[in-house]
Amino acid sequence: MLRRLVLLCLSLTAVQACSVMPDGHIPAGAYDARPIVIAHRGASGYLPEHTLAAYALAVEMGADFIEPDLVLTKDGVLVARHDPWLSDSTNISDHPEFADRKTTLVSPEGQTLTDWFVWDFTLAEIKTLRAVQARNGRDKSHDGEYEIPTFSEILDLVAAHNAPDNSDPVSLVGVYAETKWPGHHEALGFDMAGALTREIRSAEVRNASTVFAYIQSFEPAILKELWSEMNFPLVQLVYPEGYRPDGKPNISLEEIAEYADGVGPYKSLVIDPKTGASTGYAMRARALGLEVHPWTFRDDDKPDQFATPEDEIRAVLNAGATGFFTDFADTGVRAVNDWMAENE
Repeated sequence: MLRRLVLLCLSLTAVQACSVMPDGHIPAGAYDARPIVIAHRGASGYLPEHTLAAYALAVEMGADFIEPDLVLTKDGVLVARHDPWLSDSTNISDHPEFADRKTTLVSPEGQTLTDWFVWDFTLAEIKTLRAVQARNGRDKSHDGEYEIPTFSEILDLVAAHNAPDNSDPVSLVGVYAETKWPGHHEALGFDMAGALTREIRSAEVRNASTVFAYIQSFEPAILKELWSEMNFPLVQLVYPEGYRPDGKPNISLEEIAEYADGVGPYKSLVIDPKTGASTGYAMRARALGLEVHPWTFRDDDKPDQFATPEDEIRAVLNAGATGFFTDFADTGVRAVNDWMAENE
């Protein structure tokens, strides 16, 4: 592990200071000397989400990290889907051979859902599907063009970009992986933490390169498990109860600081949704040693109080955020560049 930490410290061009905690864990903040742009589901504002094409476009736009949400197939392979169900992000309804695979379950949030779920399909079956634009109002001209990628394929894409002989001068890119419904996976007999660890270690051996990553989840249990398994920064995702503007965070910052390196809050926890003013949340998190990466910023879903999408991003940075998730990586990069220039 020590050699890997030294390699990371030497390799990351954006590192300000590479300090390693006594237990060998890399603290959040080790990767970035400026706010990081996290490409939410890839460049999902332009292409169908969670496809290699969307991730590659986000890298081209200058994102610091690409975000794959991970779900396990029936045969235990990690693939990228924002949700475990398939109806709204793939063309599965066009496959009559899978018509009888619909099932009904209760989600971790208590919702009853009837759909096709990834864990009921082998990887070979998932590879027969094609991705579609999941969000209304966005370009659907690329629907049906792209496969559902595995986590392994995503790691290889990033490794190719980060290869020493790559002539592209753009800085190194990392992955910011989210484990989706890990508790439900465990109930089905899957070991999501183990699969994640194996895939990353395998990719490092296969590509002879270090993986730069954050690992995030809405569920604390898997982060606590991963703390002893991985030395990557761990991020607890947080939402206001009921997603109400005045809702309290579903997990306290003090609790999160006991097992994670960062917090990924819904953006209304960081800035007031009506005025854009800081709530103080980000600075309280930073006082506890946590990184703060709010979600999600979208050019086509901008709050009325901001003149431009960049203005909304600058507001969260002014409030203390150390990074953010966006569907439009190019906008995010411009906003960070402008904010850095304003704060020189």
